[in-house]
Amino acid sequence: MFGLIVGIGVILLVVIIFTIFRILKLINVARSSNKKRVSSSNKVNATLMLAFLLGAAGLFTWYSVAEYDKYTIPIGSDHGIAVDEMFWITMLATGIVFIITQVLLFIFAYKYRYQEDKKALYYPDNSKLEVVWTVVPAIVLATLVFGGWKVWTDITSKAPEDAEVVEVMGYQFGWALRYPGEDGNLGNYDYRLIDAENMWGMDFTDKASFDDFTATELHIPKGKPILLKIRARDVLHSVYIPEFRLKQDAVPGMPTRFWFVPNKTTAEMKDELNNPDFEYNIFCAEVCGQGHFAMRLRIVVEEPEDYQAWKTTQKSWLQTKPDYLAKVPQNLKEVAIISSGMDNDKVKNSEANNL
Repeated sequence: MFGLIVGIGVILLVVIIFTIFRILKLINVARSSNKKRVSSSNKVNATLMLAFLLGAAGLFTWYSVAEYDKYTIPIGSDHGIAVDEMFWITMLATGIVFIITQVLLFIFAYKYRYQEDKKALYYPDNSKLEVVWTVVPAIVLATLVFGGWKVWTDITSKAPEDAEVVEVMGYQFGWALRYPGEDGNLGNYDYRLIDAENMWGMDFTDKASFDDFTATELHIPKGKPILLKIRARDVLHSVYIPEFRLKQDAVPGMPTRFWFVPNKTTAEMKDELNNPDFEYNIFCAEVCGQGHFAMRLRIVVEEPEDYQAWKTTQKSWLQTKPDYLAKVPQNLKEVAIISSGMDNDKVKNSEANNL
């Protein structure tokens, strides 16, 4: 308690001393007794501003050149090229304006510093100048916004008919994947059907669900359009794949989508970067809880023939969980057994266990 009182006393003493110093300074200014000191101080500050401008410009230029390769992520998709072009066009437009305004700011701070033999210039208005600095930025910003809108609508529009479809579901704290089977259609889902094993809530009253399969890593073919159907099971997540320039929120109760065309396999990207450990990954770009940092899913981009070979080795989810055949309507069970590739003996054993 004594230490707290002493601390408060020290703080109050410093505040009092500082207040007295400010009062004395204001009194001196009112008496016009320190004009020379004010003039000298302004000149020093203005000169330091010019020095800061030159130093900062040199430092930023050096860093941008020296570290360019580290902050420019390689592009692994076709639409990523358009996104990067839009980004650099925006950087060029805003960068030019930023440089001009900052240079003028520091130059004016030096040029128009306080001097005893100079009077302030009164410049009331200039209608032409005001029109110019209103219309020109409006045109530039409208152009940038329109360009960004066009790129965004292209990649969020309806995917091509031959697109490979994958469902990506975010949950605390991981990603779950679901692929359509040979029919090419993902089955319906219902959050009320989610349980310990059926984490997707797959609805087995829908025939399209019978041959759907799941995976622990995202396999996609190079050169083919990929449609990601995105949803969240619990809280807000965000699918982020930096090399594809892909970022789309996963919102509970509101499915989103994103389609793209990968143009480099994982092996090709490893060779380009000379990094044998490189892997494409899905990250979560939305802080979603304590385990947010762990939300990473490996992506394998491969040649189309390798992708097809991988797909043929995958078993339908219903085939690996024959007990869920009990959730299939009686009139669709035979279809489910055939579509899912179930073994009849396993089906009989499962039905016997359920009895």
